[in-house]
Amino acid sequence: MRDFFIKSFESLIAIIIIISAVGTVIAGFATMFSEGFFQGIAVLIFGALYTVVLGGGLYLAFGIYHNTKRTADAVERMAQK
Repeated sequence: MRDFFIKSFESLIAIIIIISAVGTVIAGFATMFSEGFFQGIAVLIFGALYTVVLGGGLYLAFGIYHNTKRTADAVERMAQK
């Protein structure tokens, strides 16, 4: 059951990143046509930076979980020897 939730969270992270990227592109183009070209470029640049930071933070937190789990498994195997 735990593995189901972990895999679901991995999928959820990927979906959040994809939605954030698509939203950034749509908002950037909408801003280009309504407010001005340079404002639209700024939305695209800062939106892309936000998406990268958001995704990096989520994947970093998830990587820490996996590393902790592997370390605990390794310590458990060493304790059994």
